[in-house]
Amino acid sequence: MTRGIGWFDAFREVAPEWAVVVLGLVTQLGDVWFLGVLVGTSYWLETDNRDRIAAVFGVLLAGLSLITALKHVFALPRPERTLVAAEALPEAVHPLYEATATATGYGFPSGHALLTTIVYLSLAEYGSVGTRRNRYIGAAGIVTVVCFSRVGLGVHYLVDVIAGVGIGLVFLLLVWRLLDRYPARRGTLGFGLAVALAAVAFVTTDAASDAVLLVGASVGAFAGWQFAALVREVDAGRGPIRGSRALTARAAAVAAGVVSLVALSGYYWPVSSLAGSGVLGLVVAAFVTLPVLYRSERGSGI
Repeated sequence: MTRGIGWFDAFREVAPEWAVVVLGLVTQLGDVWFLGVLVGTSYWLETDNRDRIAAVFGVLLAGLSLITALKHVFALPRPERTLVAAEALPEAVHPLYEATATATGYGFPSGHALLTTIVYLSLAEYGSVGTRRNRYIGAAGIVTVVCFSRVGLGVHYLVDVIAGVGIGLVFLLLVWRLLDRYPARRGTLGFGLAVALAAVAFVTTDAASDAVLLVGASVGAFAGWQFAALVREVDAGRGPIRGSRALTARAAAVAAGVVSLVALSGYYWPVSSLAGSGVLGLVVAAFVTLPVLYRSERGSGI
């Protein structure tokens, strides 16, 4: 069974050899490392709108778990083709080619298509740079060129990227409705959804290493956000913690998350992916918490 539509061969005939380098660089806009840097930087730099960007952060983690689970459910291979053979390129660009223009693992649906749809449209919806209209135009353009790059490089069929965009849009419509229904809890809902989908991916993939790491990262992000929210609420005069059910619940979530991550790190260290999951979770928890603590200290004159 093939998912191809048949235009790739025609494109390969007319595309110059250097096109593979350009497409390889363009596709980085949808790579996990780039999306992580983009959302993480936005989260750290944002001050007045951090709850919304925290929700985007959570949606990114949830999207990673969603695509991990879907790829294992469908388990469909990638195309056995390339736009340009590595041997046809100068040896100096071989490392760049391998790093940017190749892919492994299952092919359906396209993770780049799904994740760029989720992240860039969420930043367009909840971001604060420029106008809302311009943010959406930019997001649509980036999603389009990333999808084209995946098909053009030969690492996906056209139907893979169409499915990725379609699933991403449906996912966003459902998630945004939830986030907008409870605007004061967007960060908690976003990271909570990430934990739930990480658990689904863990079960669906039979504890594949990627899913195990996503569990740790999601739990860490959720615990870190609860601690950050706890600090903000105490600073706002809503304490003491023992006198408020909401604050007590947040404190319990922080304790449960951190204890579980420390236990994973210590018990399985240093050989298991579970230990790596615990360490990653603690790093993500610190990453989520530190900018809020820094702002709190500056505001209190410490």
